[in-house]
Amino acid sequence: MNISMVWPIALAVFADIFYQISTKSTPANINPFASLTITYLVGAAVAAVIFFITSDGQSLLTEWKSVNWTAFILGLAIVGLEAGSIYMYKAGWNINTGYIVKSIILAIALIGVGYVLYKEPFSLTKAAGIAVCLVGLFIINY
Repeated sequence: MNISMVWPIALAVFADIFYQISTKSTPANINPFASLTITYLVGAAVAAVIFFITSDGQSLLTEWKSVNWTAFILGLAIVGLEAGSIYMYKAGWNINTGYIVKSIILAIALIGVGYVLYKEPFSLTKAAGIAVCLVGLFIINY
């Protein structure tokens, strides 16, 4: 496996650790959407800076002209993901189980999404993986 396959996973894992710590540590008395406005302002600023560092002089406005529906749906999905995570922790989920439960359910759902939308194969090993995940959910929660 080469570095081009490793670094994105490493970045996502590293970022997700800080993501979970931040969402778990969001003050209980704040409206999550007030906090998320700051989150997105910081995120937009960082994304703009990184765009200009990596763009070889391209225009951000020109790039925006190539955006399709996915950027808008991703924005909505990210708000739901982050608000759901904040509310998950506000509801009392522990950081060591809430994320795992969410991820297992997501993984099982994405097997179906991959099969239906992208014609990804479904196999006995994936079925066995789902069974193991369901057993894991049972063990974690009881």
